[in-house]
Amino acid sequence: MVDKTQLVVIGGGPGGYVAAFRAADLGLDVTLVDLDENPGGVCLYRGCIPSKALLHVAKLLNETKEAAAWGVDFGEPEIDLDKLRAFKNSVVAKMTGGLGQLSKARKVTYIRGRARFTGPAAVSIELHEGGTQELAFDHAIVATGSRPIMLPAFDIGSDRIMDSTGALELADIPQRMLVVGGGIIGLELGQVYAALGTQVSVVEMTDGLIPPGDRDLVRILQKRLQSQFEQIRLETKVVGVAEEGDRLKVTMVPASGGDEIVEHYDRVLLSIGRRPNSEDLGLENTKVQIDERGFLQADVQRRTAEPTIFAIGDVIGSALAHTASHEGIVASEVISGKRAAFEPNAIPSVVYTDPELAWCGLTEAEAKEQGLKVQIAKFPWGASGRATTLDRNDGVTKLVVDPETERILGVGIAGPGAGELIAEGVLAVEMAALVSDVAMSIHPHPTLSETVMEAAEAYHGLSPHINAPKRK
Repeated sequence: MVDKTQLVVIGGGPGGYVAAFRAADLGLDVTLVDLDENPGGVCLYRGCIPSKALLHVAKLLNETKEAAAWGVDFGEPEIDLDKLRAFKNSVVAKMTGGLGQLSKARKVTYIRGRARFTGPAAVSIELHEGGTQELAFDHAIVATGSRPIMLPAFDIGSDRIMDSTGALELADIPQRMLVVGGGIIGLELGQVYAALGTQVSVVEMTDGLIPPGDRDLVRILQKRLQSQFEQIRLETKVVGVAEEGDRLKVTMVPASGGDEIVEHYDRVLLSIGRRPNSEDLGLENTKVQIDERGFLQADVQRRTAEPTIFAIGDVIGSALAHTASHEGIVASEVISGKRAAFEPNAIPSVVYTDPELAWCGLTEAEAKEQGLKVQIAKFPWGASGRATTLDRNDGVTKLVVDPETERILGVGIAGPGAGELIAEGVLAVEMAALVSDVAMSIHPHPTLSETVMEAAEAYHGLSPHINAPKRK
């Protein structure tokens, strides 16, 4: 059967389904192709959503222990792993099922299968239920996402070695687990398992956790992790993994040299990054260009070298769900004839650990790397009334400011709820707000959001709750 559609979107994640829905809202005939039963992609099925459900449970478990210091003792919690797994799966089912209904409501044709380009205006779809379908199109958006990286040294055929997808399945609660990689995903899942009772260790090749984050923010998280994890080894590399009975023997060496470190773990979580799903798409039948790392090349409108084909999200290196969604909106609007380009000033990044880390715009580290002259204003949460009521004074809110114009160039936050608070920072950077704009915007008291206002007041030494130096 040969069909024709105005737009085919390949990949149903937050980039793909948002692109498809926006295009349908703009009046285009849209076909969305994905392997899963409903739209959602890695984010909803195997990433953002299930991990946040488990992090919510982890936060609750940690708070039951912390409550003893407040005069409330809950005792040792009993964990029903089957019920916990069912809760996580129910969240996924609700979200993806809802997207399936929205797809039908928008009259988006949803095809479950794998699409490959046979040319610049056609794909062949290997259907989930068997057989193939040929589909001609006017335009296509590639939104095929990414997958966890598996290194050869870890590919020993053991089900005790997990990637992020395997870790989210919660097969068991291991006694000891090693997280290889001190990035966002590894630390989030590490905290989940630590809260459930696992002795978690982390090994990281570089000299710090969360490499993209400013060190002053990361230090706040690292201090808390040191009390929750068994061991954090920085500048250390795993050189060997082998099954030894019912455990894994892991050999590590410090980057500076020295004696080998040998430890035994029940499970190893490999979390060292993701690679784009750019293979086996038939792109050799098009003019689409792919770099040496496997990323598709696209311009600010997310158009590839093939005029009919656009690309968004992880497959072009935009490794955040919200980034992919906005790229999908841009691509769909361009295809529908609107003037649009992806040119944001502030893309927020959030680490959903406890405490959370969040930043947007220019970081302090980036400013130094670029040789830019900036000034930093900070408000420590030790001076926050709301943080004190939560018994969480370990946070900080910082502003990166252009000293000549006093425009806010970046915002960084560490503390509970930082992922929610950073939205104000995004708005400030995108709207080119001045420090005085934020300082004069009345924030409710007592809230954590006040720390943004007080950081702005601290820039001029006018915060009522800290003794910050006055600037000339």
